[in-house]
Amino acid sequence: MTDTDTRAQTGTLDGAGLRRVLVVLCLTEITSWGILYYAFPVLSLSISADTGWSLPQLTAAFSTSQLAAALTGIPVGRIIDRIGPRVVMTAGSVLAVPSLLVVAAAPTLPIFYTGWLAAGVAMGGVLYPPAFAALTRWYGDNYVTALMILTLAAGLASTVFAPLTAALVDRYDWRATYLVLAVVLVVVTVPGHLLGLRGRWPHPPSSTGAHPVDHRDATPSRAFLALVVALSLGAFAAFAGVFNLVPLLIEQGFSSSLAAVTFGLGVAGQVLGGLGYLPIAARTTARTRIVVILAATAAITALLGIVSTTIALIAVAIGAGLVRGIFTLIQATAITDRWGATHYGRLNGLMSAPIVIVMALAPWAGTALSAWTGSYAHAYLILAGLAVVAALIGAASIPHHRNAEIAA
Repeated sequence: MTDTDTRAQTGTLDGAGLRRVLVVLCLTEITSWGILYYAFPVLSLSISADTGWSLPQLTAAFSTSQLAAALTGIPVGRIIDRIGPRVVMTAGSVLAVPSLLVVAAAPTLPIFYTGWLAAGVAMGGVLYPPAFAALTRWYGDNYVTALMILTLAAGLASTVFAPLTAALVDRYDWRATYLVLAVVLVVVTVPGHLLGLRGRWPHPPSSTGAHPVDHRDATPSRAFLALVVALSLGAFAAFAGVFNLVPLLIEQGFSSSLAAVTFGLGVAGQVLGGLGYLPIAARTTARTRIVVILAATAAITALLGIVSTTIALIAVAIGAGLVRGIFTLIQATAITDRWGATHYGRLNGLMSAPIVIVMALAPWAGTALSAWTGSYAHAYLILAGLAVVAALIGAASIPHHRNAEIAA
């Protein structure tokens, strides 16, 4: 495809401009996810040991940030639909810096919570939903490829920043570590969003076909509710599974080091899983994709609760990562598959809010389920049952106009 063809599809950026936007977002998503999200699990034990604040108190502070991110994502989606991502994502990356400084300097737990609350607002402006909205509008018909590349890159966030954070906290302390990471945010994300997301924001694509879509028709529909519930239950099962994988493996007799290696292999599987989305999307309908992936989430989660041999658990953990990688792209493309890209930012913000909330609750909930059932293996079987329910509900997530097109 020539640059002229690309400009005709997107209305604004030539091929070089599109590549610039994609590279910048890959870099800033790796950095933002790595510092604002994945650094905390690495530092939580050090924070607790230094301050005397309990791990449940610390986890609750982080969960508060996720709630703030979810609520922030709703107005952020509407703003991006109107003016584009540059102002929003730059503001979010600027806010993230003093937020981390407050976290790092917090002398009391309430101030620590305040820092994480502000960090959550920043996350709502810089993590996946605004980046997905940017690429969906700018890339036009080629948005799926762009989203796949972005999620593959962002999947490396924990691979890069978990060991970096661990090395920093071993050399210094958790407060100094957050100060260093805040400097990285200043250097990478602020200029990246300010300078890299230049370009006129395209007019929203017109709804095509005999069934024009309005966001006011989509949001109260049964299909939208089914989509939100299905993806929320699926995300809950998947992320409770990933965050409690190490305790499960240790319960099954793994050493701490082997459990950590297996966890890393699962993350690598997630990156590779994203590569499988394009051929799947080319051969399946939106209904088939969501049902099959949620059913696969159920099956792989159940296997983690059933198998007990070392080799089998490692293989299933990698498989779980592959499924999560595809699930991320199912979520990223769900709105466009059903209602087009005209109101993507607004609808995706509304859809993502409950998903982010259940993802925030998932680590705690997995631990609570294990305590209630007596083992992590039993907890995974319950999570698998929730994913089965999600798959059944996902079958109802196709709006009437899309059902008519599929039938035709």
